[in-house]
Amino acid sequence: MTSPAPRGLQGAYHLGERAGQDELRARLLDVAGQLLETVGPESLSMRRIATEAGCSTTVVYTMFGSKEGLAEALYLEGFERFRRRLEAVPPRRNALEHLTALGPAYREAALAEPGYYALMFERAIPGFVPSERARTLARAALNILDRVIADCISAGYIIPTQPRRIADALWAAAQGAISLERAGHLRGGETYEAVTYATISRYRTDKS
Repeated sequence: MTSPAPRGLQGAYHLGERAGQDELRARLLDVAGQLLETVGPESLSMRRIATEAGCSTTVVYTMFGSKEGLAEALYLEGFERFRRRLEAVPPRRNALEHLTALGPAYREAALAEPGYYALMFERAIPGFVPSERARTLARAALNILDRVIADCISAGYIIPTQPRRIADALWAAAQGAISLERAGHLRGGETYEAVTYATISRYRTDKS
């Protein structure tokens, strides 16, 4: 009779297995993301992704369950990329300067990866509607705005209110300007800077 593997070895095996699955999932998302950026959402068939990744369609279905599952994973990946870009903005001398610096970083993130932006904000995949869980996680990816706004409130730069309220107003202003820019109605970032600055100024304690 074979003795069971020690608990430590079993744990190591399962961790290794999980790491391999995570690596494969990340690779499939990378392939899908590249197709999204270079070809467009019409290229996101499970078969094509499997072919490009060098695996079977069964593997893709195992990882994501369905095309809708893949779309939701890409949707969340897009927000995660936004989060990383915003988190990479170096802290400034004070919270208000940091908040102001997040604006250009957000616009750069949106314009740098138009495929993800279209999926996240323009319903690029017909019929795909993110779940409530995905929407909640997507908004959480932008929590750095809430945190920095809370710091601005604590420092007296912004009127006391719910940080999420200001963050959502700033998000809406940014999205409106970016959408118009992407559609060719605006050129450059001047209007984007104006509307985001105006939104922040609306909540400034000194209104300057």
